[in-house]
Amino acid sequence: MPVKIRLQRHGKKGKPYYWIVAADARSKRDGKYLEKLGAYNPNTNPATVELNVDGAVQWLQNGAQPTDTAKTLLSYKGALLKNHLVGGVRKGALTEEQAEAKFTAWLEEKESKIQAKAEGLSDVEAKVKADALAAEKAVNEARIAAATPVVEEAEEEVAEQAPVIEEVVDEAPAAEEAPATEATKDEE
Repeated sequence: MPVKIRLQRHGKKGKPYYWIVAADARSKRDGKYLEKLGAYNPNTNPATVELNVDGAVQWLQNGAQPTDTAKTLLSYKGALLKNHLVGGVRKGALTEEQAEAKFTAWLEEKESKIQAKAEGLSDVEAKVKADALAAEKAVNEARIAAATPVVEEAEEEVAEQAPVIEEVVDEAPAAEEAPATEATKDEE
């Protein structure tokens, strides 16, 4: 029975989430699998990969073939390196302790790279937010500066028109009162 280490898709539309599984090559993509080895979430930055390295190495030792994407993920987590080191121990090129020391040194280096990338991303996000805030403040100040002279001109126009309005208001009641008094005399 040919065994493949491959991804099995889960999650909703547009938000994929994958399981890393060892499955019969003839089974469906999301069908029956032999063993779940881990999970892969490409929606996060950096992508989250959880993997049972020892289980993956065991399947690789037994002849399981990883797909291209699964091979990339196994390499990312060090399963292929560990498989290579186990092969060296089996041939007698390395001792068990040397292989384990090389693997832990590689893991520490890889973890520091991942941490550096995460910090770099947070720094970039902070810089982008600061730049956006500065640009928004500049736009707002320009808008305020452009609106201020218009407001002053509008106030001057209103001040010039105010005496005219008062004159019209003063004249209007006098004109209305005269006919009203005549009308009252006619009624009597």
